[in-house]
Amino acid sequence: MTVVDAIIQGVVQGLTEFLPVSSSGHLNIIQHIQGMTEDNLFFSVMLHVGTLVAVCAFYYKLIWRLIKAFGLLIADIFRGRFSWREMDEDRRMLIMLVIGLVPLFLLFLPIPGTDMKVKDLADVFADAKYFIVVGIALLLTSLLLLIGNMFSQGYLAERRWKKNPEGRNTMTVGDAITVGLVQCCAALFPGLSRSGSTLAASQMRGVNKQKALDYTFILAITSIVAAALLEFKDVMDAPDGISVDILPVIVGMAVAAFVGYFSIVLFKWLLKTDKMYVFIIYTALAGIAVVVVSIIEMNTGVNLFTGAAI
Repeated sequence: MTVVDAIIQGVVQGLTEFLPVSSSGHLNIIQHIQGMTEDNLFFSVMLHVGTLVAVCAFYYKLIWRLIKAFGLLIADIFRGRFSWREMDEDRRMLIMLVIGLVPLFLLFLPIPGTDMKVKDLADVFADAKYFIVVGIALLLTSLLLLIGNMFSQGYLAERRWKKNPEGRNTMTVGDAITVGLVQCCAALFPGLSRSGSTLAASQMRGVNKQKALDYTFILAITSIVAAALLEFKDVMDAPDGISVDILPVIVGMAVAAFVGYFSIVLFKWLLKTDKMYVFIIYTALAGIAVVVVSIIEMNTGVNLFTGAAI
């Protein structure tokens, strides 16, 4: 891998990890166009580390508050002073994060009749012959963003949430479980945005859009860490071990971190100013383009960009 390739993938990872357009889907598209068939797991781990640095840098104040809230929560539990009704917002956020992670264990369930687990379906759908799945998932992302946007503003918001059209500022157990289940689905299908689908699910549940986005990004920390650890385990289990040029890795990680930070800033601003239609239109157009390319490739049997057989 060259430094230029590392920069391109770092930019794609940094932008799409947090913007509601699907990082896995866009990396799949880039690799499809470039004809990349090898899977550089170690480089993928480092890109995840880069985006992890970005979200931790942006939310460091909230993360520190949650760490302190965790310590005080444990102390109150041992002292018998814990009260669900009297929890402050930081403790509630912390507990909702834990609940939101529980559905992710569904990804490790075995698939009957195979030697695969549910999470392995993500690798199946990432194969070039299933490229159309990326297009369909992008279209679904666009639809979810549209529905979520309708529930956060305008007629649907006023009709369903009459007492508070802007949505609740507090997450409930039902909200956390819903977001966790949606995140499981997003982990399986390249093109289905994790941040976009979980944000839309929260908005449909009646959560304030900025609160929903903060919850989504903090929850992403654990998801990114989990993904990086799983990929690193695969790297360590590989018979050839780690064989990679260090310069492209460092460059890609730094670019992913830098671009990732500003993508969070951009996303929060676009959401605050009700400009989500940008992502709704983009993911719809990208999805249509991928579906059209996929249909052509299925008919011809070759990659439209490289000419290689599929």
